[in-house]
Amino acid sequence: MILFRGKVYVPKDEELRKEIMRLHHNTSISGHPGCWKTLELVMRNYWWPGISKYVLKYVDGCDVCQRGKTFPEMPAGKLMPNPIPDAPWMDISMDFIMGLPEVQAYNTILVVCDRFKKQVHIIPTTKEKNSLGLVCLY
Repeated sequence: MILFRGKVYVPKDEELRKEIMRLHHNTSISGHPGCWKTLELVMRNYWWPGISKYVLKYVDGCDVCQRGKTFPEMPAGKLMPNPIPDAPWMDISMDFIMGLPEVQAYNTILVVCDRFKKQVHIIPTTKEKNSLGLVCLY
């Protein structure tokens, strides 16, 4: 065992360093303490060149820590209603209904709805249509 400033010097062995990190970061007692607390826990007893970068990289790659991390975002603004259309077929919505049983070689329905009169066009099609086929249907 080699000591460096009273701490155990860890040789350049990736498996040994990962095991030390696992014992100080992933255990139920430590509970994924984060970058700086994990660094403090490891540096109480161990040292190797580049220990700070190694610990930060390890914690940044921890799946459990990343899932629990919150990212600060601006609050969403007030919901604004869509403007009321002033003529038929000026504002439409379209949707596909897929996964239907096959009838006369069709298994999908394209629904086109006018927001002004609430009129609907239902167009039978197949789910194999590409964008050119959608343009033809439209």
